[in-house]
Amino acid sequence: MLKSVVFDVGETLLDDSREWGLWADWITVPRHTFSAVLGAVTAAGQDNAQTFEYFRPGFDVAHERQLREEAGWGEQIGEADLYADTQPCLQQLRDKGLWVGVAGNQTVRAAQLLRSLALPVDHIATSGEWGVSKPHPGFFQKIIDLAPGEPDEIAYVGDHRDNDIIPAKAFGLQTVLIRRGPWGYLWADDAATREHADWVVDSLLELPRII
Repeated sequence: MLKSVVFDVGETLLDDSREWGLWADWITVPRHTFSAVLGAVTAAGQDNAQTFEYFRPGFDVAHERQLREEAGWGEQIGEADLYADTQPCLQQLRDKGLWVGVAGNQTVRAAQLLRSLALPVDHIATSGEWGVSKPHPGFFQKIIDLAPGEPDEIAYVGDHRDNDIIPAKAFGLQTVLIRRGPWGYLWADDAATREHADWVVDSLLELPRII
């Protein structure tokens, strides 16, 4: 029986459209062009950051993010950026007595913004705070150390085959892939996803019924 459910952030709880659009604007590339290249990078199985290399070779994401903040173009996360099923799912899981956490590859600033939303969760953490990012094993070890239960009593929910599903399953966690965002749609029916995902869902509202 599961005791804990931990969620990825981008394209799991949060619609990343605004953030990617701001990055396109920041580097003065049309949004549809940036999106198309991001899709090509995704299909090739490369890291998201590789997208910037096609437009600005040697692009330093961390430095440019700081420049964005200083220019007033920093990260923005509000209620409107949450998928419509996020709040109801989190609340229903807590109502069922499950410990609910959020842990994704985001900045320290993103963690602060997420906490300001007062989500119905027990804990929020990001790779920026932990100093280790998915798919590194250290990230999933931190989840196991944090969430109540043995590894097979913890479920990790995400949209990314290589960053979420495969490494989480390697640590013995239960795994759920959400079919949305470019990665979720691209890999939902992939053989490796089907092998490592315990469930593939189209909406987070399916989780309270199946978990």
